[in-house]
Amino acid sequence: METQVGIIGAGPAGLVLSHLLHLSGIESIVLEDRSREYVEKRVRAGVLEQNTVELLHQMGVGERLAREGLIHRGILLSRQGRRHRVALSDLTGGRSITIYGQQEVVKDLVAARLQTGGTIHFDVSQVELFGLDSGMPVLRYRKDGATQHLRCDFVAGCDGSHGIARPSIPEGVVRVFEREYPFAWLGILAAVAPSTEELIYARHERGFALHSLRSPEVSRLYIQVDPNCDLSEWPDDRVWEELSIRLASVDGFVLKDGPVLEKGLAVHRSVVVQPMQYGRLFLAGDAAHIVPPTGAKGLNLAVADVRALAQGIVRFYEKGDSSLLDCYTERCLGRVWRVQQFSSYMTRLFHNMPDPDGFEEHLAHAELAWVCQSEAASRSLAENYVGLPFDSA
Repeated sequence: METQVGIIGAGPAGLVLSHLLHLSGIESIVLEDRSREYVEKRVRAGVLEQNTVELLHQMGVGERLAREGLIHRGILLSRQGRRHRVALSDLTGGRSITIYGQQEVVKDLVAARLQTGGTIHFDVSQVELFGLDSGMPVLRYRKDGATQHLRCDFVAGCDGSHGIARPSIPEGVVRVFEREYPFAWLGILAAVAPSTEELIYARHERGFALHSLRSPEVSRLYIQVDPNCDLSEWPDDRVWEELSIRLASVDGFVLKDGPVLEKGLAVHRSVVVQPMQYGRLFLAGDAAHIVPPTGAKGLNLAVADVRALAQGIVRFYEKGDSSLLDCYTERCLGRVWRVQQFSSYMTRLFHNMPDPDGFEEHLAHAELAWVCQSEAASRSLAENYVGLPFDSA
């Protein structure tokens, strides 16, 4: 088989790239090692930046997003039981965030690709890459018990941090910058109406807590825990009790509880791979970088990557000009490091870090107090949270 662009991974990055290319008349084939059912039910991020929302609408896949997405024009910061509202829209010229689960974005994109004749091969295995530094790389994989070969002009590695794309780059070509954080999030998805109309980020002496939401009937909540904890130590009642303590406020806030649909543990780390390309292979999304989830940036950063990649590929086919592809890494890295800085900032602002003498804790409290007092500090947080315009970072 042959195509113009071979895409590994049917997550938001791979599917957005495939559809953007389709809209410019460029063929692609997407390879995914999971089933369609799995990728459409995989619960991940739920906060979409204004950039991401606008792009999805421009791509013609925003109908259900417009109908079901929850637009938020502010977020709540909690410290010592007191709430401070960061008025996102007021501080950013009307920009906002939208709550819409990653799995819903994937459903919309899969449907759009299949309706327009796109090719997505689910349940593939043993993917291997060859000839990345040649003019026509090859993807070899197994599908339905048979070995297949896909020849293409370019390969997009959108298969996450544990995928095959990044390890296919020869040793010594890329440098990996990495930080691990000494805690994890215990997250639950609960069948209960949210107790808040806007996200709550809480700093508490017992650890961080976050009240998010997925719909008017489903809540998403997190607490900071030891990364080595055993989920069996956290039965549902204990999780709800801890959330109630950490999210408590002086205004009498009451946390609603309900049946827990899912429970999981997520470790925190920051990763940046440089360069994000090798020969005809281009990395995007978690294959190229990972951000701690405190800043709600993972999906949005992946979309920014593939938007830049799509522009380069379109320029190549329309004008025979590879300049945008040649500088793909440089075009992406400014935003990648800006998002890393913001995500690390939000993480350190709200989480309890190892701090024998209390110095870091006092710095975090001072910074959070300043955000709550200063319009300039709140504006900086708001601008980063709603997402800097695509071409400004």
